[in-house]
Formats: sequence, C-alpha cells, structure tokens
Amino acid sequence: MKTETKSTVLVKHRLKQLKLPTMHSECEKLAARSAKENLDHLAYLLALCELELVDRERRAAERRLKAARFPSTKTLDEFDFAARPSLNKPLVLELVKGDWIDKRENLLLVGPSGTGKTHLAIALAMAACLAGRKVRFFRVTELITTLLEARDEKGLLRLRSQLAKQDVVVLDELGYVPASKAGAELLFDLVGQAYERQSLVVTTNLPFENWTEVLGSERLTGAALDRLTHRCHILEFTGQSYRLQDAQRRSRSKKQE
Repeated sequence: MKTETKSTVLVKHRLKQLKLPTMHSECEKLAARSAKENLDHLAYLLALCELELVDRERRAAERRLKAARFPSTKTLDEFDFAARPSLNKPLVLELVKGDWIDKRENLLLVGPSGTGKTHLAIALAMAACLAGRKVRFFRVTELITTLLEARDEKGLLRLRSQLAKQDVVVLDELGYVPASKAGAELLFDLVGQAYERQSLVVTTNLPFENWTEVLGSERLTGAALDRLTHRCHILEFTGQSYRLQDAQRRSRSKKQE
C-alpha cells in the first residue's frame, strides 16, 4: 500500500482549505503521469488548473439547470424538424448560439397544442444554461399563482428582484387558462420589467389577436404585445399534435393485434 509523503499530505490539506476539490482529488494521479511523461512543474500545474476549471464549470452548469426548474430534459438533437417543415430551422440553429440573449431579445413560439413549442423552448433555454446564463422556467398559470401568493404575503418585491436577476425567463403555455384581472396585471408587470433588460421566451397556442382571452383587457394585451414583439424572433408551429399522432398510432396497433 502506497504511503503518502509529508508534502503530499500538506498539499492536499491546502487544496482542501482553498476549496479546490478537483485539484485535491487529482493531484497525485496527475503528478505520477507528469513524472512518467517528463513534464515540468509548470505544465503539471497548468494541467491541474485546467481540470479544476472544467469540473467547476460542470458543477456550475448543473446548479444552473437545477435552479431553472425545467419540467423535463429536452435537447435540439431530439427535435423532429422534419415533422415541422413550416418551422424556420436555420433561425433555430442560430438562436441556440445565444446571441439573442446578449441583445435582450425575446422568443415567441406560436402554434397549436402538441406541436413541439415547449420542447424547443426548453432546448434553447437549456443551451443558454450550459453557456453560463441564468434561466427560470414557469408555466404561466404557475407563475401567476406564485405572483399572487407573493403579493398577498408581501413578498412581491423580493420575487420580482429574484426574477430580474435571470438572463432568460420562460413563460410556457400562455393561453390555456384565462388570468384573473389581478393575475393579468402582475404578468404584465413582469413583461414590463423584463423589457430591454432580459429575454423572455413565451409559448402560446393563441394567435396574437386572441390574447385578450387570457389578459382580459385590450389595453393590457396591446401594451404587453408591444413590449414582447419590439425586439423578438417569432417561431411558428403548424401541423398535428405529436400526442394525437402517438395516440392514433397506438390505436392502430391495438386494432392490428
């Protein structure tokens, strides 16, 4: 059994004190490899630092993904562009690079239920997380409930402050449930606060002219759309629902059995 030298024990102790866990766990192994490859001390130190940086970014990315609270994991590789020929694929491939976030632009994903809007919104938001951006995902009904509860418990300013620190806020499924007057006003306040300060990603099954069904007031709807569409990319989805297609396939399979 190998016995650690006094120097090794002290180095590992210092690395632990400095909170460099990867360097702490890899220093001996890398030292042995560096000696075998006849690398000098600076090359060894550089390699050790690079390991720490790579692992630190991995851990930070995991924390950002957890903080975003995505309902599921979705990637662009899994998205079936062939099933959505109307979708602007070159634009999507450009958006995944994240320049729209630096420009504080919004994304509006519009189309019928089940056509992949949420999948694509999550995939783009996850790519942003992995690139170092702070993201928060909400279903719109969940967000409105959270805002109303925060208002009633006098925590609205704190919640707004937390949301303002995000680079991207995803608002999923706008249009499925009408908002109350108070809920619509709080949602509009969030849109107004985000305007030209951060990026919003909105998925909706409603054409813009029908947004009054959710927000109630034409004045409020017009003001919200004005801010959301001023600097934005609109992705239009058409076609049949994936879920409906899947149900039809299962039904046909059962009939054939």
